Amino acid sequence: MKEVFSVIGALFLSVFSFAQSTTQSGLSPDRFDEVIDGKRTGLYTLVTSGGMEACVTNYGARLVSLMYQGKDLVLGFDNVSDYRKYRQNYGATVGRYVGRIYGASFVLDGQVVKLQENGRGVTSHGGYPGFADKVWDVIGYTDSTLTLQYVSPDRENGFPGELTVRLTYSITCRECYSEKEKRFVQTPALELNYEATTTEPTVLNLTNHSFFNLSGNLQNTVMSELLMVNSDSIATFDENKNLNGAFLPVEGTPFDFCHQPRRIGDRIDEDNEQLRITGGYDHSFVLNTCGDDSKPAASVYDEDSRIRMTVYTTEPVLHIYSGNGLKGNTPGKQGISYPRRSAICFEAMHLADSPNHPTFPTTVLRPGDTYRQHTAYVFSSLSAE
Repeated sequence: MKEVFSVIGALFLSVFSFAQSTTQSGLSPDRFDEVIDGKRTGLYTLVTSGGMEACVTNYGARLVSLMYQGKDLVLGFDNVSDYRKYRQNYGATVGRYVGRIYGASFVLDGQVVKLQENGRGVTSHGGYPGFADKVWDVIGYTDSTLTLQYVSPDRENGFPGELTVRLTYSITCRECYSEKEKRFVQTPALELNYEATTTEPTVLNLTNHSFFNLSGNLQNTVMSELLMVNSDSIATFDENKNLNGAFLPVEGTPFDFCHQPRRIGDRIDEDNEQLRITGGYDHSFVLNTCGDDSKPAASVYDEDSRIRMTVYTTEPVLHIYSGNGLKGNTPGKQGISYPRRSAICFEAMHLADSPNHPTFPTTVLRPGDTYRQHTAYVFSSLSAE
């Protein structure tokens, strides 16, 4: 009964959001009001007293905009139709399994599980349609939180078990220590909490795929932004961009962002085998945080906007992607066609192809257990530090 009232309340608030003219980021909620696969999509606005605003659509459980210091910091589209048309993962929840599963199969409890194959011998991002292509149910909505749910049927794209996933987006204030002021200060954060249960043993690897640009000018590249990653090694690819089971220490390589902040573009075009395979950064950094989401996993800072974002997560890996595949030929928000390397992604996750690599941290989920992930993107500005 409680969930019924939550849905009714969410529908009421959804209607209210449609009545708004625009959001802080200039989005029109009525451009997200469609019916897809018999379910209604909408745009949901979350705010804090500190002025941060996040807009989320239940189509693909996507982050559409993120306003901080008067700037929109994420790439995306200003209507749900373009998300369907261009099938880009801007802001999307990717699942059941982010990354590639080699051979489109794995062995679980002695049984071979066959998955949907993409024509190149792998299952990518859980197959198509994936979680990014689904309309999620709104089961809770307040001024600062939105809870979405998707029930993935047994054998969807080959994955065993009926899987129930809940994702809560929250805009919060967190205490962070200011070196400048020598005290703790309140800073805004976007927090994502995932929970999932299954009816059969299965594998699961979820992430959010937001494209960040902290300059607030989404036509800029992110090559001058300063990056730190709390990681001593990356997982390496073979020539076909499948994980080969090996790890590369980052020290002394273009992947060394661990010891001091460095501009993303400083070494991105060096003659390096891993960079050649992917055309830039598109790699899983193994975190030193060991699942402790009180320790920073990574941070990125834009000197012009003076905005810093720090990432915290319970996941063992951050897959960092420098927008190498953006081509400047797809019109996004404000009519901007996002150029190559105009964003950086921080995908909190487990390693791709873990089901085929017993030495990787397991992604197996069993009946009676609950998958949980917490990831926070915490923001500050130079004037607040």
